[in-house]
Amino acid sequence: MATTASTDADALPSDKGPKDKSDSTRTCIVTRESGSPDDLIRFVAGPDGRIVPDLKRQLPGRGCWIKAERALVEKAMAKKLFARALKADVKVDATLADDLDRLLVEQLAGMMNLARKAAQFISGATKTEQAVRGLAALAVFHASDAAADGVRKIDQARKAMSFVVEDETEIPAFRPFTAAEMEGLLGSNAFIHAATLAGQAGEGVVKRAIMLEKYRGSVPVRAEGGAGKPQQ
Repeated sequence: MATTASTDADALPSDKGPKDKSDSTRTCIVTRESGSPDDLIRFVAGPDGRIVPDLKRQLPGRGCWIKAERALVEKAMAKKLFARALKADVKVDATLADDLDRLLVEQLAGMMNLARKAAQFISGATKTEQAVRGLAALAVFHASDAAADGVRKIDQARKAMSFVVEDETEIPAFRPFTAAEMEGLLGSNAFIHAATLAGQAGEGVVKRAIMLEKYRGSVPVRAEGGAGKPQQ
């Protein structure tokens, strides 16, 4: 694979592969800001030189990192920052940003299924509300086109429970998919309302939901009188 010329001044941060753990932080090639690997997405060049996201951070070879924001991925594509960071003549598909969104969605759906098998993901409006009021829920999920009344009841429970806990934080809520999208992703496990419970798999669902929310630039949902209206 041919390498591109790069001066020290033009060089962008990269790593030497997933086994290089000499630093607990990574540097975004777009913003040049350091951050936890959990807040960034790793990219590598495949055998054919095509840039691919490495969500599990396990693919071999030199990698580079970008904060989990779609706009930054698109900026890296437009400014050819992948080639500079990896010091290689790489190929970047025009659909990379869309492909990454799809992979993040599939990763979240897969973790939801794992959490359900581990009894750390429950669905149904009544069970979800009970989990919230019992302070058992780590987070709640709604279909983005769920009926307002069902969301409102769970929203009121979230708000009420925020006054019970010491720091008065609300249980987070996410609305990543429509009901139809969830049927395609989860099949018979599709839901309108759901909650994640404590445990490694449940925490994994929340972690991946946050990553998808950050990537899409979604505004967190607040429980403030009404059907989960986005924060203004």
